[in-house]
Amino acid sequence: MPLNEPFATAALLTALGALIAVSVLLSKASRRSGLPVALLFLALGVLAGTESFGRFGFADYGLAFRLGSAALALILFDGGLNTPTASVREAIRPAALLATVGVVATAGLVAVVARAAGLGWNEALLVGAVVSSTDAAAVFSVLRNSGVQLKRRVAATVELESGLNDPVAAILTFTFTDHITRGAPLGLGMLGGALLQMAIGGAVGLALGFLASELLRRVHLPAGGLYPVFTLAIALLAFGLPTLLGGSGFLAVYLAGHVIGNRAIRYRNGLLRVHDAIAWLAQVLMFLVLGLLISPSELAGAAVPGLIIGLVLALVARPLVAWLLLVPFRYPAKEIAYVGWVGLRGAVPIILATYPILEGAPGANRVFDVAFFVVVLNAVVPGAAVPWLTRKLGLLSQAPPPPSASLEFASTQLLQGEVVSFFISRASAACGATLADLPFPEHAAAMVVVRGSELIAPRGPVELRAGDHLFVVCKREDLPLLELMFGSHEDE
Repeated sequence: MPLNEPFATAALLTALGALIAVSVLLSKASRRSGLPVALLFLALGVLAGTESFGRFGFADYGLAFRLGSAALALILFDGGLNTPTASVREAIRPAALLATVGVVATAGLVAVVARAAGLGWNEALLVGAVVSSTDAAAVFSVLRNSGVQLKRRVAATVELESGLNDPVAAILTFTFTDHITRGAPLGLGMLGGALLQMAIGGAVGLALGFLASELLRRVHLPAGGLYPVFTLAIALLAFGLPTLLGGSGFLAVYLAGHVIGNRAIRYRNGLLRVHDAIAWLAQVLMFLVLGLLISPSELAGAAVPGLIIGLVLALVARPLVAWLLLVPFRYPAKEIAYVGWVGLRGAVPIILATYPILEGAPGANRVFDVAFFVVVLNAVVPGAAVPWLTRKLGLLSQAPPPPSASLEFASTQLLQGEVVSFFISRASAACGATLADLPFPEHAAAMVVVRGSELIAPRGPVELRAGDHLFVVCKREDLPLLELMFGSHEDE
């Protein structure tokens, strides 16, 4: 019948829409439990699969690898957009060491454990490679949605590492797969190849980031909606082009996003909102698709080695590597313990584990099943304890709580002026004063006062109270005087 294809398409879109909607609604449970929200998406994909309640058949590993890679690129681009340069300066050395030497050391330790757990050396090397990096999506979602504010240096180290370490894990996985399937040699040549890939990826990512940001500064597009279309194109280019040139697309797309996010560009606030939504959609789709690949009947044989490897990774390998690499940087013991604990795994190991299957590596399916167990266990054991551990170790930031409402402008023009917010503490010189009594600079004015769930018009008689958030429009040169009255503004 001619309606078969439209009907099948409608059925597919209905199923996909239902899965995405349920995933989003279930995300609230992640905040209560402390588990990465991505784990819920993954579980829903498994439940919708062929062997579970949904009976939704999907076994295309090639398509899953492509979709997963594209989704991860968009997540990394969004992570780069939201990584301030100050955080990079503060944590780049320890984070870079964790993202390179740390990944290799973790892969080696896990491979030894996997061999002891009964896997052959080829399978053990692949398992070590695919689970060696922390996952940007899992780390970002737990830290940003757990309701805790982490001290800046620790947060910068963990987030920056998770954004930088995927290239090394990918290089290890591809190299070991080629060694197993084609006899490609291992040794110092592998190290040189890895350095070359990262150099190419870094150069292309930085170049595209600066080029795109200059175009966003100089070119006035006819509609605001075209700006995120342009940056989405840049994200895809930043991932694909260096990969074609033999470089790391994962590193390039993160760096391109970082450069764009830290320069004055048109429609900046609108771009950040759109890419946040794109990253969430990519994360949902990525984990749903990967969950659909899981066959529960085939997992039994991987349960014991998967649980052993997952426990050793979470409780021994990751903490040990973090301790060895962070001690020279004089991190306090509690910060090292925290970084070692919050080394969450997510979709990246499962995406990487599809590559040996596509290449026909012996034992690849078992590696995939083991990686699934490691991801789930690693998300449950460290992930659920993140909010509790943050408080227990005294690593909560002393920064004021974020306002319950935000005020921002999305303009296609480069505006001369800034909107900044100040938290009014009891120690603020302006606490208890009325707005009429405050000596605002000539080009500055109060815009709104946020008090709990109430928006207060900034008229002269309004008295500023402890706990208020005051939004002010000003010029950058006015900030020193404003900070004398109110304290540091909340963007710092």
